[in-house]
Amino acid sequence: MGAGVPLVDVVLSVRGLTLRFAGVLAVSDVSFSLHSGELLGIIGPNGAGKTSVLNCINGFYRPQAGRISFLGREITHLPPHTRAHLGISRTFQNIALYPHMTALQNILSGRLAHMHSSLLGCGVYWGFGQREVLQHRQRVEEIIDFLEIEPYRDHRVAELPYGIQKKVELGRALAMEPRLLLLDEPMAGMTVDEKADMARYILELREVHGLPMILIEHDMGVVMDLCDRILAMDYGRKIAEGPPEQIQNHPDVIRAYLGEEHGVAEGVAGGA
Repeated sequence: MGAGVPLVDVVLSVRGLTLRFAGVLAVSDVSFSLHSGELLGIIGPNGAGKTSVLNCINGFYRPQAGRISFLGREITHLPPHTRAHLGISRTFQNIALYPHMTALQNILSGRLAHMHSSLLGCGVYWGFGQREVLQHRQRVEEIIDFLEIEPYRDHRVAELPYGIQKKVELGRALAMEPRLLLLDEPMAGMTVDEKADMARYILELREVHGLPMILIEHDMGVVMDLCDRILAMDYGRKIAEGPPEQIQNHPDVIRAYLGEEHGVAEGVAGGA
């Protein structure tokens, strides 16, 4: 587990979250809090409701019951763009970039919450949009340096390797200057070396910048190593919550992944 971070203020509070799709109960009465500087992992088998929780937090889904508060303000019924302006940023399980724009332009699009001109004006660099771009370029350049993607800055995203596209998507999320970052399987499909890079970026965001984050990731080794605390879900319910060493040995978590109580630490921590 990563180095401990002082947990003082509650950044995000989720209480009694319930989400239904027709007859399917996707999230059932889930409650948890995220503290300042904390990295919270959400784990569970496919279909457990993990991404649905993130979609409720950033406003893509409207829960039928429950309350969500961000920095002391209730946001349960606010639209996604308002939550983004408040400082909630995210990456997606399936990459959602602008494929025909360059890596630089995609990351720059994350600055829209801080801009006055349109995405088109910023993208083609003319008039007021050009002046606006110049005002925000320094922050974007810092992100490009941080993610070590300088050689790809002017390449169209559609032409980039998958692992680099994942970095660009993280860069766009960081360009929003988030106060809460939601990471939905940021390492899915990556090579071992690419995962190591992404883990290093996430650690630096937490330990150096103190950015509170929620991480969904299927690689249990990564989750156990990075997260301060883990929330385990199954069939839309929270089945366990606590530090990694407690979760990897929790019988309900083991049953959710393995269906039986064998290979306690090896089964869960090894990515079953």
